[in-house]
Amino acid sequence: MIEFIKLLIISFWNTLAEMSPYLLFGFLVAGILSAFVSQSVVEKHLGGKGIWPILKASLFGVPLPLCSCGVIPVSMSLYKHGAGRGSTVAFLLSTPQTGIDSIFVTLSLLGPVFAIFRPFAAFFTGIVGGVLVDAFDNTNTGGANGPIPKKCTDDCCGGGKRSHKLLKGLKHGFVTLPADIGKPMLAGLAIAAIISAVVPDDFFADKLGTGIFAMLVMMALGIPVYVCASASVPMAAAMIMKGLSPGAALVFLMTGPATNAASFITIWKILGSRTAIIYLISVAGCALAAGLLLDYIGADISAVAISHVHQMIPAAVNQVCALVLLGVLAFALFKNKKSDIKSQALI
Repeated sequence: MIEFIKLLIISFWNTLAEMSPYLLFGFLVAGILSAFVSQSVVEKHLGGKGIWPILKASLFGVPLPLCSCGVIPVSMSLYKHGAGRGSTVAFLLSTPQTGIDSIFVTLSLLGPVFAIFRPFAAFFTGIVGGVLVDAFDNTNTGGANGPIPKKCTDDCCGGGKRSHKLLKGLKHGFVTLPADIGKPMLAGLAIAAIISAVVPDDFFADKLGTGIFAMLVMMALGIPVYVCASASVPMAAAMIMKGLSPGAALVFLMTGPATNAASFITIWKILGSRTAIIYLISVAGCALAAGLLLDYIGADISAVAISHVHQMIPAAVNQVCALVLLGVLAFALFKNKKSDIKSQALI
């Protein structure tokens, strides 16, 4: 039992150390972006009809560092301010699948091919979903009736005076964003450690195979279970190490973050049932297509997905960054909990 616990701790720490430099850098970039990319800018450039707003909405959503409280209200605000259903859905599809932080985490744990392929898959998913919605759901082009979800605060979305933008951006990057993904991130690391310690080598290859059946199983797991874009990466890495094909892991990485109850219910109520169904079909279809394509073009990805990182950054740097990351997460979670307690006291 002691050896098992030791193995869990070692696996947890090794994965944390490997991803921490990239995640810290991602937090920094996310904070800077949030300081200079406001909600009003999003609405200005992504409103309107046609393929061009869909392309811009999907492209803009890929790196945009919106927290989970921000994706839904910003997308619904786009819709209320005249954006078509297609561009709204494109933004909703591409944004949660990836972000600047999760791109760097993907690079650290799964390698450059995955890190490049994943945002492209999110981008094309947004385009496909937006085009399908425009083609098959023309009941209303924008500004549907019904209450709009509450907008993000300045702390979340980086608004406020110009002189304070950078400070608020850093606060978003190193406080708000870590508080938003901290718990699921740590849970994802724990699950990855358990998979590494408990699941036998080649388990997924033996039980699921490497074809479309494995992808369907990962889809069935990813659609109902919400994991954020960054937290899903260590779980996918652990499953690849145990024999899961890169394509099946990608299916999990796409469906998990993109399909959550809050987004789906909001789409259903405000954009309509037909749009919600198209949204779900787009995620599922694009995830399968991307998974099959990744397995076709990258047969050796699973062999290098983990091992390459050890040669990229010195081990001492990884260890220091892991301690810093734990400190950032602990501070952010403590501050968030303290704020929740204060809010409850005022009610």
